[in-house]
Amino acid sequence: MQFSEQSRVWIYQADRELTGKETAEIQNILDRFATEWTAHNHQLKAKAEVRYNRFLILVVDESQAGASGCSIDKSVNFLKGLEQQYGINLFDRFNFAYREGEKVLSAPRHQFEELLRAGKIGNNTIVFNNLVPTLADLETKWEVPFKDSWHPQLFGQLVNSEQ
Repeated sequence: MQFSEQSRVWIYQADRELTGKETAEIQNILDRFATEWTAHNHQLKAKAEVRYNRFLILVVDESQAGASGCSIDKSVNFLKGLEQQYGINLFDRFNFAYREGEKVLSAPRHQFEELLRAGKIGNNTIVFNNLVPTLADLETKWEVPFKDSWHPQLFGQLVNSEQ
């Protein structure tokens, strides 16, 4: 199934890496949700995926039916159920993900700040912009160097410009 580059995207980041078993189970649950997801009794053209054993991504191509407030509420309630079922937090917007080599890690804000001060995260460290709104942005602006992300607005003064 083809999805428009303008499809809406919602990214939820787990506060820990999911196990392979959890990822497979969650992917199956997400697939079921996406095929049953509706807005005002209209089937949404939706898909969902787990990336890097950490990110749950929902995509809706609104060319046939738009996601409404009620349908978005359904997705939030669904994800809150997954949080409880798997003992994860998907709604902590102050848990920041970054790459260390090939590994995707995350840290709460205070720890992220410490990593910046210590030079373990720098301008070229890949960070994740979970606020990207479209599928095109997911593919081009989700994983970006710290210096090219929104993160410097919050943490910029902590980064050594030589990093």
